[in-house]
Amino acid sequence: MPSEFHAKTDAMTELSEDLALDAAMDQAIAACGGDLRATIRALIVANDYLETEVTELMKAVSHAYARGRFHSYSG
Repeated sequence: MPSEFHAKTDAMTELSEDLALDAAMDQAIAACGGDLRATIRALIVANDYLETEVTELMKAVSHAYARGRFHSYSG
């Protein structure tokens, strides 16, 4: 029976995630006045910004690692 429990729990989690995603989509569309093209544009701009931020952070961490400010975790 444990596998049935896990299957039901997984299904409930998936449904919950789907509902949360639908709510987020509705919020994004509402924020753009219901204009789907504006919503997509805003999401693309936000994604580009986040990608740039990740790139800059990776560079900063790499630079700090090279200068000996970070040490790898050996367990």
